[in-house]
Amino acid sequence: MNKEEFQKKLKSYQEPLSVSVSISLSNYFDAIKQILEDFSSNKNLPVIYISATIPSKSISTVLDVYGVDSKKIFFVDCISHIMMSSTAYSERTVFVESPTMLETIMLKAQYILNKYVTGGSVIVIDSVNSLAIHNDMKILSEFLHLFVTYLRSRGAYFVILSMKEQSNNEISNILNFVSDEILEVE
Repeated sequence: MNKEEFQKKLKSYQEPLSVSVSISLSNYFDAIKQILEDFSSNKNLPVIYISATIPSKSISTVLDVYGVDSKKIFFVDCISHIMMSSTAYSERTVFVESPTMLETIMLKAQYILNKYVTGGSVIVIDSVNSLAIHNDMKILSEFLHLFVTYLRSRGAYFVILSMKEQSNNEISNILNFVSDEILEVE
């Protein structure tokens, strides 16, 4: 689907669900901007952004350039330590030492939900491909299944980003299993 169809689809979601979004590297930041604007700004929902591909500081800088209001965006950053990136303190960012620490990632997201969020929310995983590099596929599948189940009980939207260029059948099967809908953005 093209950018306009993607935007229309995101706006049509009225009930929380788990959606996998397959994007290419060329439209990576545009897709992230669209997701965050449609959920955070238009639906007025807080976002917990789990960054496993690019450090949260870099994502935050790009969002500022795009003019995305990031006051309601919280980060669970599990890549900065491994990349030896600067990890400046921010009230809206928690750090996990490695993308291999899936249980800690889920606990940090739960912590943010419990401390800062009342009502609905959006959890974004960027990206399942990065998590797949660092984790056994069976463990990753179990993690996503448990996380989706937990988030359903909280009435949260769950967005799993997947990079087209880095996907394989195993990742696709996991996404088919845990997602209510799969969107391919061109």
